[in-house]
Amino acid sequence: MYDEDDLSLLDAGVELESPLDHIEPLTAESEVVRPDPELMLALLENPQSQQRMLAARAFCDIQDQRAIPHLIRLLTDNCPLVRVSAAYGIGRNPRKDAVEPLITQLNRDFNGYVRKGIVWALGNCRDRRSLVPLTDALRTDISAVRLWAASALAQMAGVSYEAVVGAIPALIEALVQDPIAAVRSNSAWTIGQLCKELPSNVVYATAIDALIQAFAEDKDLGVREDAKASLLGVGDPRGLQLIETLEQEGWF
Repeated sequence: MYDEDDLSLLDAGVELESPLDHIEPLTAESEVVRPDPELMLALLENPQSQQRMLAARAFCDIQDQRAIPHLIRLLTDNCPLVRVSAAYGIGRNPRKDAVEPLITQLNRDFNGYVRKGIVWALGNCRDRRSLVPLTDALRTDISAVRLWAASALAQMAGVSYEAVVGAIPALIEALVQDPIAAVRSNSAWTIGQLCKELPSNVVYATAIDALIQAFAEDKDLGVREDAKASLLGVGDPRGLQLIETLEQEGWF
């Protein structure tokens, strides 16, 4: 659906960074004294984009459901820094009625920073409706968004068994095929988290097989380490036996 030309703000050197990496950090004092919610709510309507951005960012620290309608509206702001800040604000203040607007903006926003923020927020909303857009992002978006989509899918563990089962195929596909090692690593971690919620069935066995394959065959040491950590975390006997055997042989 997207390619690297979708976003001029992202290049090979920075595309895995946080959407807020290039926004000035909050001061140490503001981390101690939280912004005034009433003032920030008013600034969400400010005509200056810099003020709207700062106000939206403030709701990454403030939990106030009154901000949600404003933040939803700011998802379509002309300024991408306002949009990504709004997505983060929603992610810190998740609510069911924000899910559909997040999905709509994910499907039409051409800015990779914004899409990264949206997939993070969708994960935090822990809603069944997030499953399809997150798995689609993992399969089709630029690498920066795929990285975060892989992590966001771990939140399906708190949604339902059906959501966990629905997330596994895309994660296995990414673990085995994604060209970016960081995406494969995040997929390995998420598969480990979701396997803890699965009974010993064919879906579970297929996921464990993928982790074993990644541990034994992936060319990237970091991916192998994350696959190993997931196998250890799940405690699957086959995985544990393979790890023990390979380590005894000095393979790892």
